[in-house]
Amino acid sequence: MPKAGLAPAVPMDDEVRLAILRILEQRPEVSQRELARELGLSLGKTNYCLRALMAWGWVKARNFRNNQNKLAYAYVLTPAGLRAKALATLNFLERKQREFERLQAEIARLQREVAERATGEA
Repeated sequence: MPKAGLAPAVPMDDEVRLAILRILEQRPEVSQRELARELGLSLGKTNYCLRALMAWGWVKARNFRNNQNKLAYAYVLTPAGLRAKALATLNFLERKQREFERLQAEIARLQREVAERATGEA
């Protein structure tokens, strides 16, 4: 997890953190504007999240020049960032599996209720 004292003032949602790490691993050259659009976040929130990930040592920004000769960045996951992404993926999967199991139980309960009402009305 993040180093003590470097956590953002406003907590970053686990799903947002995982989504950013996944995108950056696949496309390190993505711009903040493109990242914000893909995540459905404001550019400011995206910048804030990237800065937090860099402060935690999970992402490094490297300068490069793109085709239009403008300064741009490549966001590279560090070994710590790759470990954090793996852990976040595992936690996300476990949480979604628990949600799925709760939904299955709720669906089964509702199906029994509907079946009981159908037999009671017949």
